[in-house]
Amino acid sequence: MLALWTKLVSRFSDDKGASMVEYALLVVLIAIIAIVAIRVAGQQVSGTFDSIASELDRTGG
Repeated sequence: MLALWTKLVSRFSDDKGASMVEYALLVVLIAIIAIVAIRVAGQQVSGTFDSIASELDRTGG
């Protein structure tokens, strides 16, 4: 009976799958943060280039 209990406890305490899921969630979270940061930075850079281009058009450069 003790051997069966030990086997069951060891089976449920094995957390290899749980750590894999945690790593996958961490990768997804980092990817989402990177995508948001790139989009925000891209919009700011685009706005800067637009203002430079309009200033060059205005001054005839």
